[in-house]
Amino acid sequence: MTDPTLERWRLLLGEAGGACLGGAQLDGQAAARDAAVDWLYGRDEELRRRGVRQGGTGPSTLTTFDWLDDIARLFPKETVERLQRDAVERYEIHDVVTDPAVLARIEPNPALLKAVLRTKHLMNPQVLRLARRIVEQVVRQLMDKLATEVRSAFTGTKVRRSGRFRLARNFDMVRTLRANLGRYQPETGKVVIETPYFFSRTRRHLEQWQVILLVDQSGSMVDSVIHSAVTAACLWGLPGVRTHLVAFDTEVVDLTADVDDPVELLMKVQLGGGTDIARAAAYGAGLVDQPRRAIVVLISDFYEGGDPQRLIRIVRDLVGQGSKVLGLAALDEQANPAFDRELAQRLADVGAYVGAMTPGELASFVAEHVGR
Repeated sequence: MTDPTLERWRLLLGEAGGACLGGAQLDGQAAARDAAVDWLYGRDEELRRRGVRQGGTGPSTLTTFDWLDDIARLFPKETVERLQRDAVERYEIHDVVTDPAVLARIEPNPALLKAVLRTKHLMNPQVLRLARRIVEQVVRQLMDKLATEVRSAFTGTKVRRSGRFRLARNFDMVRTLRANLGRYQPETGKVVIETPYFFSRTRRHLEQWQVILLVDQSGSMVDSVIHSAVTAACLWGLPGVRTHLVAFDTEVVDLTADVDDPVELLMKVQLGGGTDIARAAAYGAGLVDQPRRAIVVLISDFYEGGDPQRLIRIVRDLVGQGSKVLGLAALDEQANPAFDRELAQRLADVGAYVGAMTPGELASFVAEHVGR
């Protein structure tokens, strides 16, 4: 019987790893797995140069549809998702998301959502209807997760008065120590607590704030575009918050009318093109009604194709009038940004907060200011 560890090494290396099995051939399910892996990674020139996976000697008879059926049968779900992600992102096998037969069978996941958004301009109406299923299912999953984080952030603010619920998370240490300092014991160095105090969580009257999301829809920002749409939908209708969502490249498109329907919103986004951040910032500044109750969130990699000096002036003016300006190089689950650090630093120098956030962190930032 073949050692499972050696068999995995053989599958990883392809024919070049035949020595792992002492020259023995794969058979049965292992051979089928090797063929499925080779269909995808055997096309990789870099791997072939390194002798990692040489690929077969004959032409493959597998179609994309056959391959998807095979990997679903041969591999666990996590491996299937990784193979699908590499197919659409690394090797740009577009028929994974443009072939009706494939779309009808494929299991929706975030990688496929991104692929749909990148290739929907290639789809005819029939295929686009099937692709929408992927968008709807993945967005629903993201909404379920993020809505919980947003509700938690907006549950209420702590106010400094004694509360009925004596829970550890509501313990008011500062007030408790101040009230009991008279019971300090020098010999032990301890304060005897006679009366503990706790915060009371309550919903305060909220004056309305504007949250204006300006989202760069260049191709590199696809993760942030998706999470911006879902975040805006979760913020929509919350007490004390009026949400705007604006997408931009060299043009500016106000998508606020679709904020409550993130699926429709994403289907309208056009990824790619140039970038005029200053133009988008000027449009966002024009939406501000009450400067001291506005949060302008600029989500971009800050590679400006427009006028950087104009962008700096607009941000400086927004900060000067009392608005909060966030410059986010990423808004997604990982919050791993890649951006023009020089321009980002110039924005920070005029008062913008610049960094990266998860959607939950952005919701907490908004809740903190709205609840004041």
